[in-house]
Amino acid sequence: MSWLPLSFGFPAVLWGLLALPVIWWLLRLTPPKPQMEIFPPLKILARVMKKEETPHQSPWWLTLLRLLMATLIVLALAEPVFNPREKLPTGGAALALVVDNGWASAPDWDRRVATAERLIADAASTGVPVVLAFTAEKPNAEIGPFDAEAARDRLRATEPRPVPVDRPAVYARVAAALETLPGASVAVLADGLAAEGDEAAFAGLLGNAPNVVWAVPERLSSIGLTAAENEVDGFRISAVRAADPTMRQITAGAFDDKGRRIADAVLTFGAGEAEATGRLQVPFELRNDFSSIAIDGEPQAGAVRVLDENSKRRRVGLLSQSEADRAQPLLSPLYYIRRALEPFADLVEPSSPDLAEAIPQLLEQKPAMIVMADVGTLPDTARTRLIEWMRNGGTLVRFAGSRLAAAGNDEELLPVRLRVGERSLGGALSWTEPQPVTEFPSTGPFGDLAPPSEVTVSRQILAEPTADIVERTWANLADGTPLVTGARREKGTVVLFHITPEATWSSLPISGSFVEMLRRIVQLSRNQGSAAAGAEGQTGSLAPYRMVAANGALVPPTPDARPLAVGGGKAPVTIENPPGLYGTEEGVFAHNLLDAETALAPLVRPRIEAPVTEMRYAFDESRNLKGPLVAAALLFMVLDTLAVFWMGGVFSRRPKRAGRTSGSVAALLVAVIGVFALSGHADAQDAKPGDADAIDAISTTRLAYVLTGDAGVDSISRAGLAGLSRFLVEKTALEPGQPAGVDIARDELAFYPIIYWPIDPNAAMPTEAAIARIDAYMQQGGTVLFDTRDQFSTGLDSGSSSPANERLREILGDLNVPPLEPVPPDHVLTKAFFILPEFPGRFNGGPLWVEASLEAENTDNRPVRTGDGVTPIMITANDFAGAWAVDENGEAMLPTVPADPMQRVLALRAGVNIVMYMLTGNYKSDQVHVPVLLERLGQ
Repeated sequence: MSWLPLSFGFPAVLWGLLALPVIWWLLRLTPPKPQMEIFPPLKILARVMKKEETPHQSPWWLTLLRLLMATLIVLALAEPVFNPREKLPTGGAALALVVDNGWASAPDWDRRVATAERLIADAASTGVPVVLAFTAEKPNAEIGPFDAEAARDRLRATEPRPVPVDRPAVYARVAAALETLPGASVAVLADGLAAEGDEAAFAGLLGNAPNVVWAVPERLSSIGLTAAENEVDGFRISAVRAADPTMRQITAGAFDDKGRRIADAVLTFGAGEAEATGRLQVPFELRNDFSSIAIDGEPQAGAVRVLDENSKRRRVGLLSQSEADRAQPLLSPLYYIRRALEPFADLVEPSSPDLAEAIPQLLEQKPAMIVMADVGTLPDTARTRLIEWMRNGGTLVRFAGSRLAAAGNDEELLPVRLRVGERSLGGALSWTEPQPVTEFPSTGPFGDLAPPSEVTVSRQILAEPTADIVERTWANLADGTPLVTGARREKGTVVLFHITPEATWSSLPISGSFVEMLRRIVQLSRNQGSAAAGAEGQTGSLAPYRMVAANGALVPPTPDARPLAVGGGKAPVTIENPPGLYGTEEGVFAHNLLDAETALAPLVRPRIEAPVTEMRYAFDESRNLKGPLVAAALLFMVLDTLAVFWMGGVFSRRPKRAGRTSGSVAALLVAVIGVFALSGHADAQDAKPGDADAIDAISTTRLAYVLTGDAGVDSISRAGLAGLSRFLVEKTALEPGQPAGVDIARDELAFYPIIYWPIDPNAAMPTEAAIARIDAYMQQGGTVLFDTRDQFSTGLDSGSSSPANERLREILGDLNVPPLEPVPPDHVLTKAFFILPEFPGRFNGGPLWVEASLEAENTDNRPVRTGDGVTPIMITANDFAGAWAVDENGEAMLPTVPADPMQRVLALRAGVNIVMYMLTGNYKSDQVHVPVLLERLGQ
């Protein structure tokens, strides 16, 4: 029995309301006992002959009170519930509750727990046991059955895990447990994402269930990072989401190993798109400092990607057959290559000149790239290992020369087929001139580089013209012949410079373009792992170092984490090997939750014969009214008792003297009230218009802001001061009232200790009278906080020419402004309440200007000896109100720049210090004198 939004647990009790007329009749028939008084004997004799009168019914108000009390008792016994929820089907032999607690459930885990608690409460009301299982726990985790209290405790103790769910294994265990509990209801609380093996898992669990409760999120908003590649011109990141018809833009940040934000990237999902990419455009040196990348506003493990050496500085192996490498280093073919690669790569060279030994030695060092300068025919064993290394992701760079020209074509180790011999340009017997380098093809890695105008090529090895020669050409000469060619070899790349690395065939090796070209090729390469990992072989393991928690934070290893086996393919993400960094401080291996092939698809509800009840994740908003109704009935019972006592004369049985005294006191009170009424009437006649507003303004401390006439600026000012007032109430003993917007031309300014003035260059210039009122307010002890909100320096000697600064100079030109200085490190503002080294707002970078100390030249004697006054003016450009502004729910309205939550906290603390400084003056500065005063008192 239910009438929305109210329902009753025992609606049959409501029939008791029919007894109210009987109760009314009984109360009217049996009035309370009359008041008994003792009279003098003569008075009794005088009334002997009078007819005795007694009340024949109770007063109407007492009857109404008792009827209300009876009504409340009946309603309480019926157990009413306000905003009731529908009771879910949890009957049968048991309730099987299966909850997804993988990485996708972390953002709204509290709602899922509240939903599961409602199911457990319904099971408790029917007295059935609960089988509780989680799909991201250890395989041997206990699943019950439990009683309702034990199930609730286990539910509250469980947390989301940063791993994928394992529905097939967990569902199979639950199905096995239900074999001894036939007819059990099944409730599936899923994360909404499809996983491998779902169809078979649901069929095994839900096939024989009499009824099913199905809960999934209303909207799949989770976003995961699937790749992060350190490319030539930036760091490219890829993200995925479940298909969504709406467009969405997200921001991702790159962090170093100390958690500092280095760079930002914006990724945009188009309408209906499930994938998006973004690019972090920062220098190569900064990209090497990246330790992790995280999506803003996504507190889950899939939105975080940790990085290891594969995304950092590359190891490059150098190889040459020339015997002049050691005897004459300047003539070595590797000399210019070393000079070009040393600034941004780790160079390794073999100790043996024999290619059969040199190549394996280089491969053991796990290089990302190998450079071979004029290397001819390779031994078969070394060639096979080199090809295997290249196909697994290595980058092979070869330079031409006489040995390579005589070695013939090797299709695996050359990007194009070569003509026999070499081509000479500009010699005594040649009709041609040395050729310059032309524009680089846009499809190659050098597409955005300017061609070196000073470089010419006099000798080269020509490529055979083929159908794909244009696609494989990365650099051309002016006559169209290839200078640099490249081709893919499965996961790797082979590149050929058709010239020698010395300055004999070309002037390219001694140009700046040669350095940039090699740098681009290095960035195209991929790290093959650390040398230490290679020495351990394919069966090595790395200890957990830093783990990614379910909310996306990097935390120390959990007790469940175990060493990760490296090599032999990508290891799966499990409870024992959660996502994170494995290794030591000397080197780590990144084990990420999602890979490049990951796709997020919505979970499809299985088709089953049993009835399915769908529910949504939400907190329980129903309220049981039994307790409040019983409390109200008890209160009415107390009032009824007091009324009976009063009517029985319990409170009036006092000596006559006391009665006379009370009568005199009553008369005196009436006289006093009359006097105050007359005086109040006289005061009302003498009151002036505006007195009520003045009394209201000074009854509580209020922060004020200047009305600029721009609705947007004024609303942010009011919301900012409201947010600061809320923070003051939370952190201090001050409880300010609502912020007040003031018109400096008309309103009284003396009621407010500080006035926040946002400079709006589009607003009208204040009149001379208004400026004069502001000047008088500052001279009489008030303070004006000017905020240009443009993050430029607002010093009076600044060369800034922003519109807000120009307007500020016009306003200050008519004011008596004292000398100003940025807040010194030992100023009272830095320690008025919080210890603050700086005063950021929505922006961070501009200083806060205040009145200069009297002895500003003597830094050891300020500001503690400048008196107890406060600065009449403050100037900033950091947009304080924008950082303080909150909406009705207490949520920040504007983002900070940069988007750092701690910057908003520091901005609020700066506001607290400013208010405390304005209200207390420099009293904290006097604490500096305490040791001296105590020393003098001791003397």
